[in-house]
Amino acid sequence: MRVGVLTGGGDCPGLNAVIRALTLALLQRVPGVQVLGIERGFLGLIEGHLRALDAATVRGLVDEGGTILGTHNRANPFDYQGRDASAEAMAVARREGLEALVAIGGDGTLTLAARFAALGLPVVGVPKTIDNDIEGNERSFGFDSAVAVVADALTRLRTTAASHRRVMVVETMGRDAGWIALEGGLAGGADAILIPERPWRLEALAAHLHQRMDAQGHALVCVAEGARLDDGDQHWQALPDGVARLGGVGQALVQALGARWPEVEVRATVLGHLQRGGSPTAFDRVLSTRFGVAAAEAVERGEFGHTVALQGDRCVLVPLSTVAGQNRRVPPNHELVRCAQALGALPG
Repeated sequence: MRVGVLTGGGDCPGLNAVIRALTLALLQRVPGVQVLGIERGFLGLIEGHLRALDAATVRGLVDEGGTILGTHNRANPFDYQGRDASAEAMAVARREGLEALVAIGGDGTLTLAARFAALGLPVVGVPKTIDNDIEGNERSFGFDSAVAVVADALTRLRTTAASHRRVMVVETMGRDAGWIALEGGLAGGADAILIPERPWRLEALAAHLHQRMDAQGHALVCVAEGARLDDGDQHWQALPDGVARLGGVGQALVQALGARWPEVEVRATVLGHLQRGGSPTAFDRVLSTRFGVAAAEAVERGEFGHTVALQGDRCVLVPLSTVAGQNRRVPPNHELVRCAQALGALPG
């Protein structure tokens, strides 16, 4: 049996741990199996860049960040450089004798995986994203590592904020979901948390931060890149390649608060790709390992057209068709929302 594995979309801590666990579990459980790593996500499937993976290649990867296979977040085979290259990708899969494909990635990668499954390619998905926004999955690997970066940044900024009597704003990733800002803000003791699902009114936010400044002499704000004030829109940045991406809300808050509060210095820190890099936390190493083994078991049983997911602290299989194109956002009455409200960090 020949099994291909790819990592698509943005990188995150834990990808290599999944590759390791998947490869070792397949070699252990499926006699004669060959595992082929597909380089740079679906681009490698289009262009035919594959290489063999064995125990010696993957054994030391549990704590290594990034992905040894490389990744790509724009190589959509169904719309690649203005054309449909899915037939080319399927031809590569046939030429290489792939009897299964394990696609490790976020909602975009899993959506593409669902489309290849519909074309007849046996696919198993593994959910990956620091944003924790994959439908049907309670916890994605990479998320805990990103939250740890946010919490550490807030902890460090608290001392400099207190020293200078400043308001410090930390902008996190997360796209249209507020999980990173919410959990990172709670872990880092933020005084105000702004997430896409619960917009603040600017005047209410300013009044709240005034109270915190009066009480403790400084204030910390944790804001998701997709957040907005309830009287405004999300903030987008145009990149040199012409692509617009979410970002800039932290600096917009600096300007908005500074205009209403000139006597207080407001500074912003954008964490950006710091949240993606480095070694995974112990939690993410274990979760990645669980997902990799669960994917290997699905391949062994021939349960294709599904993605691994964590539900109730159990690894289960969810149909790719129910995940494709979906986005898991913070529910209005989630326990973390209630915690943040009880602490005054979210609007009621």
